[in-house]
Amino acid sequence: MPPLNARFFVSLLAALAAVAARAAEPALPVAENLFVDGVPPVPVAIAEAAAPYTDARPATLSDWHPTRREALINTRFGNTNQVHLVKSPGGARTQMTFFADPVSNASYEPAKGDFLVFSKGSGGNEFFQLYRLDLATGKVTLLTDGKSRNSPARWSPSGKFIAYHSTRRTKADTDLYVMNPLDPKTDRLLAENQGGGWVVEDWSPDERKVLVVEEISINESYLWLFDVASGERTALTPADPNAKSKVAYGAARFAKDGRGVFVTTDKDSECQRLAYLDLATKKLTMLGAGEVKWDVDGIALSKDGRFLAFTTNEDGVSALRIIETKTFREIPGPKFPSYGVVSGMHWTADGRELGFNFTSARSPNDVYSFNVTSQTMERWTEAETGGLNAKAFPEPELIRWPTFDQRDISGFLYLPPERFRGKRPVIINIHGGPEAQFRPGFLARTNYSINELGCAVIFPNVRGSSGYGKTFLTLDNGKLREDSYKDIAALLDWIKAQPQLDASRVMVTGGSYGGHMTLAVATFYPERIRCAVSVVGISNLVTFLKNTESYRRDLRRVEYGDERNPEMAEFLERIAPMNLAEKIRAPMFIVQGRNDPRVPYTEAEQMVNTLKSTSTPVWYLLAKDEGHGFQKKANADFQFFSTILFMHRYLLN
Repeated sequence: MPPLNARFFVSLLAALAAVAARAAEPALPVAENLFVDGVPPVPVAIAEAAAPYTDARPATLSDWHPTRREALINTRFGNTNQVHLVKSPGGARTQMTFFADPVSNASYEPAKGDFLVFSKGSGGNEFFQLYRLDLATGKVTLLTDGKSRNSPARWSPSGKFIAYHSTRRTKADTDLYVMNPLDPKTDRLLAENQGGGWVVEDWSPDERKVLVVEEISINESYLWLFDVASGERTALTPADPNAKSKVAYGAARFAKDGRGVFVTTDKDSECQRLAYLDLATKKLTMLGAGEVKWDVDGIALSKDGRFLAFTTNEDGVSALRIIETKTFREIPGPKFPSYGVVSGMHWTADGRELGFNFTSARSPNDVYSFNVTSQTMERWTEAETGGLNAKAFPEPELIRWPTFDQRDISGFLYLPPERFRGKRPVIINIHGGPEAQFRPGFLARTNYSINELGCAVIFPNVRGSSGYGKTFLTLDNGKLREDSYKDIAALLDWIKAQPQLDASRVMVTGGSYGGHMTLAVATFYPERIRCAVSVVGISNLVTFLKNTESYRRDLRRVEYGDERNPEMAEFLERIAPMNLAEKIRAPMFIVQGRNDPRVPYTEAEQMVNTLKSTSTPVWYLLAKDEGHGFQKKANADFQFFSTILFMHRYLLN
């Protein structure tokens, strides 16, 4: 046996050789718009291996042309999503907008379709502006002030006017505006509102009224009518002081005769149900018999008023139904090859075809149409998957586990291919919101972790998630916040009991509120996870509430608690991951957009700086031209490749 100093010398030489080999390995360049701190050079080999998983290209329906059977879709050819035209099912995608920032909410002028109105922000700041694109000339005209946050345009039936909300007056309140988009000088303030939760739903058929929802919280909202001439408002659903619980109203559309409104509501129910509101009597009639178990989460009324399409969210999976509005009789609807998620419903101008998006575990979002007369479904787009065989991607398994208060929490489990032997590392990916829900759509880049790295991935829907009734939605509000953390602790117990899962190799990750949950799990259960990746996560709910954009601050206080209340502030400070960082043992990767209006970048930087004062390894990636999550492909790719390197270092070994 060689002496100790010789063994040490041999080990030192081996370590130096390994360092030299890594230094010689080609690394990805770091773009000027990215700031990295503590992130090692990312080997080009990682990018080359994972690149096919970055090239999925989904498509979503934006609108139909009013006089031709052509679809306006949103998809990406280059670095960001832009507006494209598809002239027939399976036809080529012709790009119509060309900007560095993503374009969204594009819609045709509904009479002739000679121009579009669309939304675009800048650098992820979400201060969306409205623009007009004249199709004959390609000229783009700014319609709004260029400074405020503006909601998508809602067209009047004739196409002469749009209605929208804007924060331009106070930066916090979303006032109602009306404009002829052919002449931006006609823009006028119709009504001043208080709060940031106002949404334009529809115009009356005679264009004299605008239907608006006022959201106080996810559990409380109201319907209003605004007179287009005077701005006078009428409460359609005033608050009931004797009600046992708050009531929420969702999507709302005028009936064709203008005498009533189709709406979704959880009045006298745990779930959002489809209803009809008579405007003369204010009587609300539920459509469908008895209590329902699942939310109606989307509606679309045909332009001739004959058909109403709606989707129900059944444990995360979509069901699409169509009824005749005169008889409320259900007619046969489309059949899907697998279960997945339906969104973005739009009827063609003739009322014969319903367009929508459909995504599943093996298909990115694609655009389909269903003809109610011929009962045929056609596929308008076929999303690319980077040359990968999407049919081999894993299907999810719905799982449930008991938590501390004997409730069942659910989620979706994706297992790697059978070629991976032994207990598999686990990634727990927590959705944002928290008033949201993971639903089994296409996983895109996450498929790499499953198919190539052999990880199992679990997407939990902890308390506070939508889709499970309004009581479940409130189970994490205010001082109940820690109960949602305990739901993940219960999931860790469930993982430990599964023979195919490795409870000693668990990574927790999530974005937005999911990023906050990631930091909280790393704080409160430090010995139970191997590493963590927090994306645009909240590190302290008090500083978050003080610094999030003013138009959304009161809406968030209903969920998290009012930090202006000393007792609540004390509680939120006591559970803040930033204030408990000394408990964190798992290596941490923190990702943030510099222009994020929801979770300011200061939430990430204060967490990074605090972790640096401990012995916990911390990587930090900041994109200077992004906001609440990376939308530019180049930035998202670098984040993805860096995360793979992080997993190799801390999860897979």
